[in-house]
Amino acid sequence: MHAKKLVCFKCGKEFPANSRIFWCSKCGYSLDVEYHYSEIKNLVEREEFLRAPVKHWKYWMFYPVQDLQKVVSMHEGGTALIKSRHFKDYWFKFEGVNPTGSFKDRGSTIEITKAIENCEKEVLCASTGNMGASIAAYSARAGIKASIFVPEFASSEKIRQIKAYGASVTKVKGTYDHALELTKKIFEKKGTYLTGDYYYRAEGQKSVGFEIIDQLNWESPENIVCPVGNGTLLFAVFKACKEFAKVGLLKSMPRIYGVQATGCNPIKKAKVLPVKNPKTEASAIDCGNPVYGLEVLKAIKESKGQIAAVSDKEMAKSMKSLASEGIFAELSGAASLAGALKLGLKGKTACIVSGHGLKESKSYY
Repeated sequence: MHAKKLVCFKCGKEFPANSRIFWCSKCGYSLDVEYHYSEIKNLVEREEFLRAPVKHWKYWMFYPVQDLQKVVSMHEGGTALIKSRHFKDYWFKFEGVNPTGSFKDRGSTIEITKAIENCEKEVLCASTGNMGASIAAYSARAGIKASIFVPEFASSEKIRQIKAYGASVTKVKGTYDHALELTKKIFEKKGTYLTGDYYYRAEGQKSVGFEIIDQLNWESPENIVCPVGNGTLLFAVFKACKEFAKVGLLKSMPRIYGVQATGCNPIKKAKVLPVKNPKTEASAIDCGNPVYGLEVLKAIKESKGQIAAVSDKEMAKSMKSLASEGIFAELSGAASLAGALKLGLKGKTACIVSGHGLKESKSYY
């Protein structure tokens, strides 16, 4: 393992790389993983690495995993980067073809692998749906118990998917934040292992960024556009680009853009203002108090990107545009294209289509 240490993103407090913690013990904020990049550089400079097929575990040296023999995987990642027929210089990273239908599998393979390394028997997860389904699937694969907590608005399709994998589902009155707080209380009382939007997930979701660069022949697009709920994916993509730059695989950084729903847009230009009663049908990005809010602001500022908000109607219109390209996306997954068009982005632009349209029953066509 090439992980060096854990560092609080907010106050800078440091912890050993393998600590069984989920947030900073000093200020309560989220943690980040730092690596020995000189060691990683020696591995990625090799021709066999550069020419290897694109897939999630190709980039294992950038993950905080100790024993690769214990990896819990269902061949996640390696998703297509599809050139648009209708929008000049636009590319679509279609995450709906992952094992459970969303990009969440990239984080779940790391989280559940770490749970196995720690000999955990049960995991908890708060989710709007996609992450819960992913954790349920990977827990089933690993042979451990999963308890998933979802807000009442979670789609019946996603709840059915979670139950299919054998996980327990608890509906929580209120928002995603209420479900999240409940899992934290259980952890504090019983010590049950937490999964969700914590640092291991962010580390796994970096592979979206790694793959985009790899698929473009080790060149950066001018723009990468991400749907934003908790902000974990956007920060992960930003961190992936930074890490590739540190080891000499990327010469110039892309601009990173985040897209929220107008009815749930807590991340502004320079601050995070939690939304107590978010209103959007884009359930996968319905997070009123984003866990990775400060990280998103850092990524946007450093990359000279921007945060935008689009209406449900604009997302639905982009769903139809994606369908005309042969891509069936859920409403939240179409947020990236809707945001790119609203911002009028020019140049080579990679839009991350985060989830499959089969995740939702409502028709927007």
